Amino acid sequence: AETAMRALIAHERPGDGIRGEEFGVTASQNGYYWVLDPIDGTRAYIAGLPVWTTLIAFCDPHGVPLIGIIDQPVLGERYSGWPGQALLQTSGGATHDLSVSRTEQLNHAIISTTDPFILTPSEQSAWIDLRHTARLSRYGLDAYAYARLAAGSIDLVAESGLALHDMAALLPVIRGAGGVACDWSGGTAKREGQLVCAATPALLEAALIFLKPQAEAASPISGPLPGTDTE
Repeated sequence: AETAMRALIAHERPGDGIRGEEFGVTASQNGYYWVLDPIDGTRAYIAGLPVWTTLIAFCDPHGVPLIGIIDQPVLGERYSGWPGQALLQTSGGATHDLSVSRTEQLNHAIISTTDPFILTPSEQSAWIDLRHTARLSRYGLDAYAYARLAAGSIDLVAESGLALHDMAALLPVIRGAGGVACDWSGGTAKREGQLVCAATPALLEAALIFLKPQAEAASPISGPLPGTDTE
């Protein structure tokens, strides 16, 4: 899958760089680059569950993800986002505007994380507090959870241990649909590590009450991922 995407980019956008999960970095000649994750949710893919996705992000020379795509080919769903807008394209050819929910209270929220057992013990503690307060929690969705957040059926997603290829495509979709994103400290999201996305600023602030005490220190190699603050 990544080879196919790389070949298409090389043909259509030969000056752009590529950062792919499987085949590393192709240098950019113009500063712009693509971030590719051919299969996000490998465990779901192995289990035959249609919640794995292909993630594609297009970033500017400052590292800001300008365009994001979350594609689920089994369901025929493609979630695309850019500044000010996000769209869902379905297998039937229909296109719908995406908009996050208006949920502001954590006890009204549907929340998700892929697998609480891959969190550290302190992160698990924060998640347990969130889960006990939230209306409902769901698991095992990987990047598809963020797609459904953009569509308004999930209200908040909190995860840890993410890499650049896991998160770059998510942010334009979430923000284009009106949502907000940051790291667990409430600051600008990093290129790797912890991420929380929410439908509304008020819901995000409510979740950060539990997440901030377990926020990890920024790694010197992670650096900020521009364009992901809560403004």
